[in-house]
Amino acid sequence: MATDEEKTTINFGTNLDRQAIESTLVQVRKEAQSANLRDLADMFHGVEGMPRALIERNVQNALKWLADKPHLDRLASQLELVGLNLPNLK
Repeated sequence: MATDEEKTTINFGTNLDRQAIESTLVQVRKEAQSANLRDLADMFHGVEGMPRALIERNVQNALKWLADKPHLDRLASQLELVGLNLPNLK
């Protein structure tokens, strides 16, 4: 039987490539636009082909922006996953 810790542990993949990272950020942008979260959506406008440093900065800024908005945890989780994969950007 699994312990409580094992039950609540989420295994995040750290093998997303640039295409998967960009795709995730496009999805975040679309969800933000749909929810009228223009500030968040604008951070990922033109993300396709964006330099690594700019993606890293925008992900960090977006996570800070979302920090006091628990109702947007789903978006924050997607960005945290991207954050774990930022070293894979080439």
